Amino acid sequence: MEKTLYQKIYDLHLINSNNKNKIIYIDLHLIHEVTSPQAFYEMKIKNRIVRRSDKTFATMDHNVSTINRNMSDSGKMATIQMKQLIKNCKKQNIPLYDISHKKQGIIHVVAPEQGMILPGMTVVCGDSHTSTNGAFGALSFGIGTSEVEHVLATQTINQEKFKDMRIHINGIIKKGITAKDVILYIIKKIGSSGGSGYIIEFTGSVIKKFSMEERMTICNMAIEMGAKSGLIAPDKTTFNYLKNKKFTPKKKWNKYLKYWKKFKSDKNSHFDKEIFLDITNLTPQITWGTNLDQIISINKKTPKIKNFKNKNTQKSAKQSFLYMGLKPNSYLKKIKIDKVFIGSCTNSRIEDLRLAAKIINGKKVNKNVKAIIVPGSNSVKIQAEKEGLNKIFIKSGFEWRYSGCSMCLGMNNDRLKNKERCASTSNRNFEGRQGRGGRTHLVSPIMAAAAAIYGYFIDVRKLYKENLIK
Repeated sequence: MEKTLYQKIYDLHLINSNNKNKIIYIDLHLIHEVTSPQAFYEMKIKNRIVRRSDKTFATMDHNVSTINRNMSDSGKMATIQMKQLIKNCKKQNIPLYDISHKKQGIIHVVAPEQGMILPGMTVVCGDSHTSTNGAFGALSFGIGTSEVEHVLATQTINQEKFKDMRIHINGIIKKGITAKDVILYIIKKIGSSGGSGYIIEFTGSVIKKFSMEERMTICNMAIEMGAKSGLIAPDKTTFNYLKNKKFTPKKKWNKYLKYWKKFKSDKNSHFDKEIFLDITNLTPQITWGTNLDQIISINKKTPKIKNFKNKNTQKSAKQSFLYMGLKPNSYLKKIKIDKVFIGSCTNSRIEDLRLAAKIINGKKVNKNVKAIIVPGSNSVKIQAEKEGLNKIFIKSGFEWRYSGCSMCLGMNNDRLKNKERCASTSNRNFEGRQGRGGRTHLVSPIMAAAAAIYGYFIDVRKLYKENLIK
């Protein structure tokens, strides 16, 4: 029988399939300081232990301070959570990259860069953007706290089978267009709930040309279109990335390659839905509202209220315009901003920072803008400093921070004040996401960098056309 990539991984890990429960085995369980304490507490009162500590990995990322590595500077509750994670990991013999570890960072950045994610694996974490790891051909998704407990205790999870969707992305990637623009465009086309009930496999000539870091950006935001997760079949790009990583197999490499190459959709496999997109004429994308249905091209006007299909979407649009301090049928170019955040599990890897540095090099951050760059991991930070990127950022007026989730979810002091407007490379633009009353516009790293320099939104392609990039 011909199978999709998702079906192959799911069937391979299915260990029980009665009418009530479909139990799959989990190859890797990732945990952090926020969603694990309650799970460990429940296990303690039930006198349970972690079944496979060797298949569990922890890091601190969500509420760590990015200004320094002092745990107590993250706030009282955050400090309690981090100290509890240390105790739990020590007691259960779980490897932990804590706040002072040289390889600490955002879990969705650390796990891939260390070679923990391999094709054909099942991976879970108490965080929705675990879908990032699907870029490696791994079935990877977020779970709730009660499920965190279940996986810790059994190394399994009850998981019904989802439907299969495949999105073909073809065309020519032009200057000024990034993976972030591509995924925002896809979400705009199918809607923030268009992937509900599906595992989405991304394919096509554009995906094949993308680096692993670009592919991770695509899969990272699959959850933002309502999908359970995203998948990309492993290929030569995947295998080259994985080779010689800390946790990848060192012996019998060719044997593993032969096995991993099987994880692709068969030629005549059935998909419940297929979508074909051409991004040749794609322009830089930007969110204007407070949900991921509200995305436009930077050179287009915000929609008119009457353009929305029904009363509910019209009401939502009105609320978004009011909250964001914007008007229908107006351009976002020249809209002034207060802050710029380059970071998050979506866009904080070394390639993202290299792109941003090219835009920023030789220029100054606008005097009315506070701009920060938060590397996704300490390994990314060290690599950027080796390449001298930090000097470019600091000289221009950016704050160069330690790794962590930071302003993506408005942690510690990395947050927006009421009505402050931010160009952000993160993944969500909900009301209050980056701080109560904060106004978030999701963009690519180069769009964010350009906004920091000008103090307002511009079409970053202008810099390329005018040869203003060194």
